[in-house]
Amino acid sequence: MSKKKVIVIGAGFSGLAAAALLAKEGCEVVILEKNDQPGGRARIWQQDGFTFDMGPSWYWMPDVFENYFALFNKKPSDFYKLERLDPGYRVYYAENDYLDVAADMQKLKDLFERVEPGSSSALSEFLNQAEYKYRVGMGEYVFKPSHSITEYMGFSLLKKSLGIQLLTSMSKHVRKYFKNPKLIKLLEFPVLFLGATPQNTPAMYSMMNYADLVLGTWYPQGGMHQIVKAMVSIAESYGVSIKLNTEVTAIDVKEGKANLVRTTQGDFTAGIVISGADYEHTDQALIPKQNRNYTSKYWDTRTMSPSSLLYYIGLNKRVEGIEHHNLFFDEDFELHAREIYTEPKWPTKPLFYVSCASKTDNSVAPEGGENLFFLMPLAPGLNDDDTLREKYFDLMVNRFEAVTGQSIKDNIVLKRSYAMNDFKDDYHSFKGNAYGLANTLGQTAFLKPAMRAKKISNMLYTGQLTVPGPGVPPAIISGQVVAAEALKLLK
Repeated sequence: MSKKKVIVIGAGFSGLAAAALLAKEGCEVVILEKNDQPGGRARIWQQDGFTFDMGPSWYWMPDVFENYFALFNKKPSDFYKLERLDPGYRVYYAENDYLDVAADMQKLKDLFERVEPGSSSALSEFLNQAEYKYRVGMGEYVFKPSHSITEYMGFSLLKKSLGIQLLTSMSKHVRKYFKNPKLIKLLEFPVLFLGATPQNTPAMYSMMNYADLVLGTWYPQGGMHQIVKAMVSIAESYGVSIKLNTEVTAIDVKEGKANLVRTTQGDFTAGIVISGADYEHTDQALIPKQNRNYTSKYWDTRTMSPSSLLYYIGLNKRVEGIEHHNLFFDEDFELHAREIYTEPKWPTKPLFYVSCASKTDNSVAPEGGENLFFLMPLAPGLNDDDTLREKYFDLMVNRFEAVTGQSIKDNIVLKRSYAMNDFKDDYHSFKGNAYGLANTLGQTAFLKPAMRAKKISNMLYTGQLTVPGPGVPPAIISGQVVAAEALKLLK
């Protein structure tokens, strides 16, 4: 039985997914979680009748959730009610100038045609290609552990690699089909969080446009944390023990094996160790130097995804004329992208996002109130202090009021900020990044940090800094992949 004992570090999506699958296969699984609730970045904050999802707020790629729950003969509807948002989101370009992204494909084509005559047929062709990339990517790439290039050397997969445009940039690909800057912004926005400018992101990631425009934007009633609750429920039903407020402080290695995981609540004997905590922190701070996968120089040269300045805002009134998801693209997209990725600085004229979950869900705000979540992408590793946070909060609120014609400043009854220092404190996040490792061509598949610990025979990594990458669905898939790798070690 001892050889089937698994220690999972971190109760984020990848850790929960791996733990449940391994427990289902008969392993004795303990999750060690630093914070006071499971979910990783998908924790919640509740105060004064408001409930805020602290991290992820977009429910895309519903097939990934369905496939995961099906592994346990369950469906998402067994745990939460999903609603497809229509419009999926609103993009503001200026005051009284916005586009609503319709859930209905014909309405979406009509919208493109109005903005750029002739573009509806281009949209069909663009999305057909995006669907192919999605099917190939989700079917043949993301479930590979990516230990080496040899996993991708078959002729069929090499041929498909050309078909999904690994070597063409997203920027060039989008402009092949569309000329109107509004449509270009709409189609490039999903890659803003992948960790590079559209010019440096492979066109393969137009698969995200298929996820967005075809598969749709959804919302689980009660908020994104309902997914966490569902995954915890499944894990615990198979006997997984989740230890909260239990921070890992060191991993002892003896004769090339992790034999003891030390925590603030005592020591745990290791059979197999899976780290779903921040990879760089685990590699550089928890493991003896001689057993690390990488050097500090290696980590310093990685391209990280953005960090974020977040504000959780409770209002004592309703806000008219906005949608559940709202993108404020009323400033220069390329300037902000440069100031995140190539010339890191607090942005000159930032783009930002506002979620208003109470538009869809009355449970997340008191009656007559509104739940707002402001997010501004930032370059990781910048200076972070309260003065800067307040400066940019004022900037975002002023723009929100000007563009929407809504006054909210005097109606704020609850306010909390969250930025780089908090990501570091709560998650040991490398450089305070919010989303993990950037999805650049040089950090794709087997070029990402390895899932295996190279010098520790019974240790593996999972989560947003290894394969397949950042985001909620990829994190769940990462947990599935690492569970399969752990079972190979147990044979």
